[in-house]
Amino acid sequence: MQTHEIRKRFLDHFVKRGHTEVPSASVILDDPNLLFVNAGMVQFVPYFLGQRTPPWSRATSIQKCIRTPDIDEVGHTTRHNTFFQMAGNFSFGDYFKREAIEYAWTLLTNPVDEGGYGFDPERLWATVYLDDDEAAQLWQEVTGMPPERIQRRGMADNYWSMGIPGPCGPSSEIYYDRGPDYGVEGGPIANEDRYIEIWNLVFMQNVRGEGTSKEDFEILGPLPRKNIDTGMGVERVACLLQGVDNVYETDLLRPVIDTVAAVAPRGYGQGNHDDDVRYRIIADHSRTAAILIGDGVSPGNDGRGYVLRRLLRRVIRSAKLLGINDPIVGELMATVRDAMGPSYPELVSDFERIQRIAVAEETAFNRTLASGSRLFEEAARATKQKGATVLSGSDAFTLHDTYGFPLELTLEMAAEAGLSVDEEGFRSLMAEQRERAKADAAARKQAHADLSAYRELVDKHPTEFTGFDELTSEATILGIFVDGKRVPVVSRNGQQAERIELILDRTPFYAESGGQIADEGTITGTGASSTAKAVVSDVQKIARTLWAHRITVESGEFVEGDTVIAAVDPRWRHGATQGHSGTHMVHAALRQVLGPNAVQAGSLNRPGYLRFDFNWQGPLTEEQRNQIEEVTNEAVEADYEVHSFTTELEKAKAMGAMALFGEVYPEEVRVVEIGGPFSLELCGGTHVAHSAQIGPVTLLGESSVGSGVRRVEAYVGLDSFRHLAKERALMAALASTLKVPSQEVPNRVAQLVERLKAAEKELDRMRLANARAAAANAAAGAETIGKVRVVAQRMAGGTSAADLRSLVGDIRGKLGSDPAVIALIAEGDNDTVPFVVAVNPAAQDLGFKANELVKVLGAPVNGRGGGKAELAQGSGKGAAGIDAALAALRAEIGRS
Repeated sequence: MQTHEIRKRFLDHFVKRGHTEVPSASVILDDPNLLFVNAGMVQFVPYFLGQRTPPWSRATSIQKCIRTPDIDEVGHTTRHNTFFQMAGNFSFGDYFKREAIEYAWTLLTNPVDEGGYGFDPERLWATVYLDDDEAAQLWQEVTGMPPERIQRRGMADNYWSMGIPGPCGPSSEIYYDRGPDYGVEGGPIANEDRYIEIWNLVFMQNVRGEGTSKEDFEILGPLPRKNIDTGMGVERVACLLQGVDNVYETDLLRPVIDTVAAVAPRGYGQGNHDDDVRYRIIADHSRTAAILIGDGVSPGNDGRGYVLRRLLRRVIRSAKLLGINDPIVGELMATVRDAMGPSYPELVSDFERIQRIAVAEETAFNRTLASGSRLFEEAARATKQKGATVLSGSDAFTLHDTYGFPLELTLEMAAEAGLSVDEEGFRSLMAEQRERAKADAAARKQAHADLSAYRELVDKHPTEFTGFDELTSEATILGIFVDGKRVPVVSRNGQQAERIELILDRTPFYAESGGQIADEGTITGTGASSTAKAVVSDVQKIARTLWAHRITVESGEFVEGDTVIAAVDPRWRHGATQGHSGTHMVHAALRQVLGPNAVQAGSLNRPGYLRFDFNWQGPLTEEQRNQIEEVTNEAVEADYEVHSFTTELEKAKAMGAMALFGEVYPEEVRVVEIGGPFSLELCGGTHVAHSAQIGPVTLLGESSVGSGVRRVEAYVGLDSFRHLAKERALMAALASTLKVPSQEVPNRVAQLVERLKAAEKELDRMRLANARAAAANAAAGAETIGKVRVVAQRMAGGTSAADLRSLVGDIRGKLGSDPAVIALIAEGDNDTVPFVVAVNPAAQDLGFKANELVKVLGAPVNGRGGGKAELAQGSGKGAAGIDAALAALRAEIGRS
């Protein structure tokens, strides 16, 4: 049974039983505890926490999930995947244990021709929590499973929580017995390779307290209602139903392995365990990378971008270790598209962008590999020069941490160079890094924000946004919150609070979202409370339905139930609409100039200013920047009508409306159209009525904000005019100073720059000539300390580190073959103190090493340095210690 059929049968089974099919959420959700969605229930967390009332009592979904903590285990075992599909059914206070067990059992065991999976009931086992007698009894009553196939396990295995205070409960897991070829008898507690877990039923019924592990938290009491959260591993079920040994042999991953095998010198499954691991890494990581890019992630150096970069680099490195030196990532992305497209059509529709980003990372990493290889060669050469045969764990770790070299790649390169690697030292450094990462993650992990105080309002009184049609609205105060707690009244002389919020039944204030910051304005009382006045400084959405107005009370008091007037500052709104509409215009211009691959990756707009991030490899040319600015301003001058309307999401997409990757949209969406086909985007923001109202748009610059992501910034309206006025004044001042017409300023400045460069070169030449003369004198006046001729000298101020390296070479040549140590130090630029130490071969034979002496020289000037036995250098910050540094060096040589 193909995986797509497994998915369809699951959803059909639960829809027939009254469940609403809910689409998979993006793997990126706004959750402080999650880098990626890692379980099927994540998008339903607000319902389980009681923060929002679910729109349905039963739901079913197949969620894209990503887990990366065990990334290094991928491929080595056949149980770890970074991407997997979690099929789930959920009950929000509706059915409980009996129905959950019955629904799972019937789907698993019903014959294929009746819509089930056709598993042999005699090969299914269940586990329950230690004291969950009810679940154990239900397994016997509902399914007829004998008691000997129902095993009890502790909290670590059969009690679920999110790892933080919140809902929790016992669970019951379903296992399939793969037979004696896979291990010993005895059920899941004896062998989880033979007895493979395929489904987990969580009976969410309690609230847990603080704790640091899966077992040490306190159960605080029962939840107001009992919920069901289940998760069936689609890949594991596919493995069993397709009769293969592991998930890598299934229909969604095996095609990637076959694509690699077609070009690799060595095949898959030919008895080479290391090669098989590499094939599995490529298959797993290629699929995960495609999903991540599809959901809007771009390779980067931190967070989600770093995970994506690491996955792609592991793919590329594994391919090279298989002997594949030609580019392959583009073909891998195409294979993933073909295999996964029936379930995830966005991989097909967005394939060009996905492939482009992945291939660009492959190209960049190939350059990095070349740099890392040079570093390896230097480390190997230094190891051999010492007479050693083991590359240090520190060198291996640097290659891994800086250049992304896995240990196996370093091991292979070392073996080719006739060296081994200090694996224990490497693993020790890796363990230290992991501990630091765990500590950092633990420090960031937090309980979900407590929004329970707002729940009554969320359920009964969603705020009506009136701001598309008016800037002033009469409204009723639904609730007043002081630091998250509901209060009946708030006044200027009342509670000292960090955060005061008013919830209104209707409001013209735009709440921050979609890159547009919140409106500012006032809320004033009416009638008996007419003296009440508050300034609105921020507006945020709660559960997407309530507008929370953060205020500062200036006079009077506000009472829940009062009628008030909410008024947006019209100048603020005008500037905000200019910025937001300008963002759409710049986006359209980017796509017109650069093509459809210039896809939005984020934005921010406020009165008079906008910034726009987009997926693109490499900086824009000056011509492209000028074209973008010109196309944008031509559209402004065209005075296009700005039209907005609501429609179904799929219809909007079919019209070509642009959507933000990774954003979750409702069934009904708002579309903003500027100039017909010029700009068509899904957007809930406020806009001008005609494009001419945006005013001039001036691009300020373009820069990189991560691998494959560029940013343009611009002024609009009066801010654009003011910026241009300043530029004009600056040009006039330059023309006046240089005594040339404005149009000749660039050429005149270029001439001055060339003259300055020539003068600086001449100064450098003269300084170096003087330094060489001083060096010659120093060589002639070398002192003898013990058996060594020593030159330890302060050089002229401004001498650079490069100059010092050149000078020590000159002096060393003049001193001949006698044992010699040369140490030069100077007051450099920017308050630095560069220093260099050189030791010739004869002095090295006496035991002197430059990389040791440089530490002696550096200490008195608060400096550090390093290098090799023949040459070392460093830099410090304490010029007052130069004489002491030279004296310390002489003393050290004298002691030897």
